[in-house]
Amino acid sequence: MVQTPEKVQAKLPPSTHEFAEIIHRLEAGGAMLPDTPENLMQIIGLYKAYAVPMDFYWRDLLYIAEHVFLNPFPFFKYFISQEYLDRHNHYAGDDAELRVWRGEANAHPELLAFMEKGETFKMPKLLHHLFHDRINMEFAEACMRAMLWHRGMGGKFDPYLDTEEYKANADRAIKAYFKGNPLMLGLYKLFPDMFLEQCRQMSYYANLGLFWEVMAPVFFEMSDLYDEGKITTVPEAMNFIVNGIFAVANRPIYHHVYIRGECYEIIPKSKGFVWLYEAALPYVEAVFYRTAPFRGTKSYNAQANQVPEDQKDFHYGILYADVFPVGTAGIPPTLLMQDMLHFLPQYLVDYYKQYCRGEEDMLIQLGISFQRSMYCVTSAVIQALRTALCHPLDDPDPEHLQANRDFFEAQLNRFTRPEYGIRNAARLRDIQRQDYR
Repeated sequence: MVQTPEKVQAKLPPSTHEFAEIIHRLEAGGAMLPDTPENLMQIIGLYKAYAVPMDFYWRDLLYIAEHVFLNPFPFFKYFISQEYLDRHNHYAGDDAELRVWRGEANAHPELLAFMEKGETFKMPKLLHHLFHDRINMEFAEACMRAMLWHRGMGGKFDPYLDTEEYKANADRAIKAYFKGNPLMLGLYKLFPDMFLEQCRQMSYYANLGLFWEVMAPVFFEMSDLYDEGKITTVPEAMNFIVNGIFAVANRPIYHHVYIRGECYEIIPKSKGFVWLYEAALPYVEAVFYRTAPFRGTKSYNAQANQVPEDQKDFHYGILYADVFPVGTAGIPPTLLMQDMLHFLPQYLVDYYKQYCRGEEDMLIQLGISFQRSMYCVTSAVIQALRTALCHPLDDPDPEHLQANRDFFEAQLNRFTRPEYGIRNAARLRDIQRQDYR
């Protein structure tokens, strides 16, 4: 049972942290995002709008990892095969391993309808692609590259990519893929590390695809529960994600490649790599917090220490983003914002019309709502880690409550550092205000 803030604070003196109010809210089982009906409506609406393109992202990521693989000219890697559109999500449908969403297991109907006619009308798939009237997979690839670049963030998956066992598995797959192609086999012999690094990237395609295969049904189900009046507060939304994290924590993370009908296990399921430690936590760290300075929007003076020397200090993720549409694949994730625009629930469209400065402003509004929703997801990750590493929120031992507080304060310290303008870039203070639009 979660205690009220007053009962928790009765056993501990009030926090003196810069974000003391948020610390007390976390101690009471809440989220970093204030619990208001308006905030709940925004985050649930964005989860729905995010889940539909995500249903394409995970399918295409796995298609690329398992079939496109090392194609040197992958012109049609976004032209997902029907097999992968029909591929059953392991967490939806009647045959689910664990049914998170009560909906269909194959591609979402709204996704299929958009793929057929886009923003324009029905025409050949190639024309939709060339006119950029499609789901923007470039965003998904930007997230994957952020995970690949910010390596070494715990877990066993990433270190395995440097082992001799992985290299041997990759070698077999590479030679099989280019069998009968003496030019590519010759290049592989001359530049083996280049091919191996591309294989590592394919393994991260698979990693992110398997991660999002879980998150899409979680977000779909949250949207349905909200529509049914069964999720009524921000903490309830956060706790649904927390419960989902623990329910699928041990889902296997692997990388299989299918070449001329034969399966090559580059990362076998038998290695025991699991969803929480090998995909979810690295994703949050790399994409929510770090990513990289986004190009084309701001000049950085490295000599004036405007760019961190260490990757661990990077702060260019959605939790720090100044949301404005620049048309890039990175953060701010304006290509994702464009994707989500097609699938907004009507209640959110009506809400944005009330506050927008014209329809062109809707991208910014939904981008800020997305930022709020990701602070809620980050809160769920923090609460899940607290559950795993610390103590229950209603623990009667004051020392245990103090350990929880120390944990929460350490998490929020990431938003208070003055170096490189981190404190000013963090949007935690902004999302406390309802007029942050």
